[in-house]
Amino acid sequence: MVDIGDKAPDFTLKDQDKNDTTLSSYKGRRVILSFYPAAFTGVCTNQVCTVNDAMSSLSASDCDVIGISVDSPFSNKAFADANGIAYPLLSDVHREVITAYGVTFDDFVIKGYTVAQRSVFVVEQDGTIGYAWYSDNPGMEPDYEALFAHIGA
Repeated sequence: MVDIGDKAPDFTLKDQDKNDTTLSSYKGRRVILSFYPAAFTGVCTNQVCTVNDAMSSLSASDCDVIGISVDSPFSNKAFADANGIAYPLLSDVHREVITAYGVTFDDFVIKGYTVAQRSVFVVEQDGTIGYAWYSDNPGMEPDYEALFAHIGA
């Protein structure tokens, strides 16, 4: 798993509108990477919406947000629309990014089904990881207070 001080692995994934989003295009800005296991599940909805609700404070702190799951762009689009999500939800259907970040969670609901481990990273302006939180329990939400304190939101 990537850790504080590590260089954030770059990636390009499709967002909910099927546009490419590349992490390195955010160079010089802070980015929250919010990994969630599955759209339309209770805890994932709370995670995505809690971060979305903080967007005005995050924007004032020059911080962008990217959500990442293994869901398809179509599922992420419906999820974003249903919840009024204002940031890109990316589809890591090939599980390359969750593998690069070391946040795979195996046997989620169905044996053999691998999803993103619930985790949050802050990529700093220089491209390194400045904050890292993850849980082995997919039912546990991130420590939002610590995350937002790190950002200064």
